[in-house]
Amino acid sequence: MTKSANRFQAVLERFLLVWLVLLCWVAYCWPAWFNSLGLDGAAFDPFVATKGWLGTMIAVTMLAIGSLLPPDEVVMVFRRWPTVLGGTAVQYSAMPLLAYWVGRLFGLEGPWMIGIIMVGCVPGAMASNVLTMIARGNVSYSVSLTTSATILSPLVVPWVLWLALGGLVVDFPVGKVFIDLCWMVVLPVVIGHVLSRIWPIWATGARLLGAIIANLTILWIIAVVVGVNRGGVSQLETRLVVALLTVNLAGYAAGYGGGRLMRLPNPMRRALTLEIGMQNAGLGTTLAMGLFPDERIALPAALYTFGCMFTGTILARIWAEWSERAAKVDDGAKQES
Repeated sequence: MTKSANRFQAVLERFLLVWLVLLCWVAYCWPAWFNSLGLDGAAFDPFVATKGWLGTMIAVTMLAIGSLLPPDEVVMVFRRWPTVLGGTAVQYSAMPLLAYWVGRLFGLEGPWMIGIIMVGCVPGAMASNVLTMIARGNVSYSVSLTTSATILSPLVVPWVLWLALGGLVVDFPVGKVFIDLCWMVVLPVVIGHVLSRIWPIWATGARLLGAIIANLTILWIIAVVVGVNRGGVSQLETRLVVALLTVNLAGYAAGYGGGRLMRLPNPMRRALTLEIGMQNAGLGTTLAMGLFPDERIALPAALYTFGCMFTGTILARIWAEWSERAAKVDDGAKQES
């Protein structure tokens, strides 16, 4: 069973973008397929039917992530607190500002503008940890950054959203966002981490299935957003896609620049770059669906998932290739000497 689970996890993570595209395509075409067969496609729509469970799905994802958090990682956050807090500060300052000004630059309005701001204000995604490993970056630092941003999210995200959405949303519910982030994000992470520390069988099960559950849940959340926005997907504007890509690439640049300013070594700089450019779009879509009646607001976060997975994978592969070439040059130099 262990080998099968590991094999499934490897295939799932290696082709995550492919599975994401396929599942979202199924979500988009679901009613049309049934209607073409003379059946009522809306009679049973699993994507629309599970819309009300998005918050629980995020909580399950964060429980799995917390269960997989290495026992010494929390200690490492405190030991390297200057670099961790510095990276988290770049995360929560650069990305909201980039999202706001890029949205203004491209003339986005209404749900698209609110949606791109939601993308910029959420913490980083766990996918950055995997890509940091591929990029030959400092995985421990990447995990520390994700942990810090996640734990601090109830204190930071509501106020950042309130500031960024001040002129767009009247009476933004700061308290509701705080409570939602506590029960969906922080509490499950803490519970999962504690259970893995005190209950060996839980830790074993988490190592076996935790990453699979987390990835499958995020895939389903994004597909649900596509499913409930079938009409909105067909009306997407090119400028929204370009704006999201601009935020993504500028986020990488902000992360790399922040790493240089903090004088981080190259592996840590790569970790910070990927952490900041890749946002927790699953959380962003869930918050948007829970906060606003207009479901189109969740679409930018769903789209951002495609973009950041694509660009992040390319960037990680480029860095991995550079590292391999550098290692070969070093080996050749040693042999000559």
